[in-house]
Amino acid sequence: MTKRMRIDKLLAHMGLGTRSEIKKAVKLGKVAVDGRIIKDSGLIIDPEQAEVAFDGEPVVYRNIVYFMLNKPQGVISATEDGRERTVIDLLELEDRLRDPFPVGRLDKDTVGLLLLTNDGQLAHELLSPRKHVAKTYEALVQGDVGEQDKQLFASGVTLDDGYVTMPAELRIANREQRDEHIYSTVTLTIMEGKFHQVKRMFEAVGKKVVYLKRVSMGPLQLDESLPEGSYRELREDEIELLRMHRRTTE
Repeated sequence: MTKRMRIDKLLAHMGLGTRSEIKKAVKLGKVAVDGRIIKDSGLIIDPEQAEVAFDGEPVVYRNIVYFMLNKPQGVISATEDGRERTVIDLLELEDRLRDPFPVGRLDKDTVGLLLLTNDGQLAHELLSPRKHVAKTYEALVQGDVGEQDKQLFASGVTLDDGYVTMPAELRIANREQRDEHIYSTVTLTIMEGKFHQVKRMFEAVGKKVVYLKRVSMGPLQLDESLPEGSYRELREDEIELLRMHRRTTE
């Protein structure tokens, strides 16, 4: 069955503006459906059948969606779960219709960048162990992270199961004393995605991650203006960055 949707949602999906910008364009008479100028930005259409034009140019419907989510704590990176709230539950009903899924996983208590899409090929490229896609995290670590840790991470550390990680780039922002402990604010870039990897890497050097936030994955950077728990469509330039990254890693 064809999935119907609002015209403003369709045009936002196509990267032609935010919902509010689309609403203004409709009021200005810039949007036509089946040859007629419309005045209702909430008009429900069949995107696969309707002929849509924006500012005189035809809009070709694309059934692939890309969402940037600033994942909050307390939700899991899954499409469904009988007990836990998932990242898909954070999407509006309309945005769930094309079955997006999370590209990779963030732990339940980890926040930050998570890409949701129904582009299976792109997801495979970003998650393939052979591609070594860089992922950058900001972390608050209980312990005095120093130069020795930077050197250890740069050469690879041995995890609790004997696995030796690929070289990682550790940057130390600052250290501060709180109560009886020293806490370090750091940024870490890894080239793989083992289970609980960042936490386990710091455990391997005798320290504990107490807060973890992913800020980038490949060329995609978290929009810092996006509140935790909120999401938006990727812009066309962000989608193109992902496409270019795919081509350069082939």
